[in-house]
Amino acid sequence: MAKPKPAAKPKPAAKPKPAAKPKPTAKPKPTAKPKEKVVDKTSRPIVIDGTNHIAGRLSSNVAKLLLQGNRVAVVNSEKIMISGRQKNIVNEYKKFLEISSILHPKHGPFHPRRPDTMLSRMIRGMLPRDKPSGKAALSRLRVYHGVPKDVKSLGKIQLEKSMIRKSSSSYTSMNDLGRNVGWN
Repeated sequence: MAKPKPAAKPKPAAKPKPAAKPKPTAKPKPTAKPKEKVVDKTSRPIVIDGTNHIAGRLSSNVAKLLLQGNRVAVVNSEKIMISGRQKNIVNEYKKFLEISSILHPKHGPFHPRRPDTMLSRMIRGMLPRDKPSGKAALSRLRVYHGVPKDVKSLGKIQLEKSMIRKSSSSYTSMNDLGRNVGWN
């Protein structure tokens, strides 16, 4: 004989939905950060005296100042130091100068030999130059060989973070490097 099928279990009744909770009052949105101070084209630049500064550290600090919207002028670029022995630095830079286009050297890359253009090229490498902020930052940079008349009257600062810490014989000046790679 066939076994009787067990009786189907009754389905539990649907749970009543709880009463809707009152929505919490909307939190006030945090106020937007105040935009950075807009720098006038006529505002005075920050003038940095490059004497006895290490090139890489100075470049990174200047790049940060430029990205914050400051105008920066670096003077005495020929007195900026590069850490290491002169022979090693000059040989390394000469290898860098050998890089050129296969087709024709006029197609680039172009290698700076003057101390002021070397420094501006270093700073350019630390900026996002493909973005509008990087292009605008680079346009606010001025690098000078010596101290020009229009900047002489402005107060010069030195960045303690980027000063040399050993005797100057442990470093090579940008002037020496430029002269050894074909400047003047």
